[in-house]
Amino acid sequence: MEKFAFYKYSGHGNDFVIVDDWDGQVPEKDMGRIARLMCRQKFGIGADGAVFIVAGPDEVDFAWRYFNADGSEADMCGNAGRCAAHLAVTLGIAPNEMSFKTKAGVVEAVVHDRQVRVQMPKVGRPEGAALVEAEGLSLTYHRVNVGVPHAVAWVEDLDGLNVFRIGRAVRRHQAFAPEGANVDFVKIAGPDRLALRTYERGVEDETLACGTGATAAALLAAAQGLIKAPAVTCLTRGGDDLVISFEGPPEAPEKVFLEGKVRYLFSGQVEADLFLK
Repeated sequence: MEKFAFYKYSGHGNDFVIVDDWDGQVPEKDMGRIARLMCRQKFGIGADGAVFIVAGPDEVDFAWRYFNADGSEADMCGNAGRCAAHLAVTLGIAPNEMSFKTKAGVVEAVVHDRQVRVQMPKVGRPEGAALVEAEGLSLTYHRVNVGVPHAVAWVEDLDGLNVFRIGRAVRRHQAFAPEGANVDFVKIAGPDRLALRTYERGVEDETLACGTGATAAALLAAAQGLIKAPAVTCLTRGGDDLVISFEGPPEAPEKVFLEGKVRYLFSGQVEADLFLK
């Protein structure tokens, strides 16, 4: 592989390596492997996921390929979408109001300084629930697909949960087979506030924030009548708030938006040593 530039971003502690691959210097067949190597802690750059910005069809400003830290490709990632939109503006790839193509559909985004809002391209209503016992704790997990599958459970003691151990067990449970699910533990923190912790598949650990998880939790809360506001604030483990807002009735919204700040941390160049075994 030739050397290529990368950009490191964080969305509420959910961190990503982004590569401007408009000119196609990274072969498609190698993207998953390169993403895994870049995302490795200590041996790579370190991140929850990697984005390759590529040329898209004429009706959008660009397209992307998104990969989890383990090299598996995912259809959608909310926080990565916000970070990619910010970088696209920074590099002059797209205007402040843009659209880009993902495997989950076309994402509309608006960038104002560090504040970025994306319209989630594919959201579904809750699809049923399963009672699962993991690590001695029985919880009801609700299936919600927001471009990627989530299993959402309501809890009271959010801080006391061993999210890694419980999430790892639930993520591969037969109730969510064959593709598995991201696992969200959510506490009602007010009439329009949620607190969230997420175990993400592909990262195979708890992340400090999850945009699709926050969206899934807000949709479930609205469908169950637990919140009434047209906008829901979700407190992440990264310490910042994500805001999920609805167009149309919250219990059956026509459009769903995810908004929050992003951080452009640093940029650099991938060297050949990254690919050493």
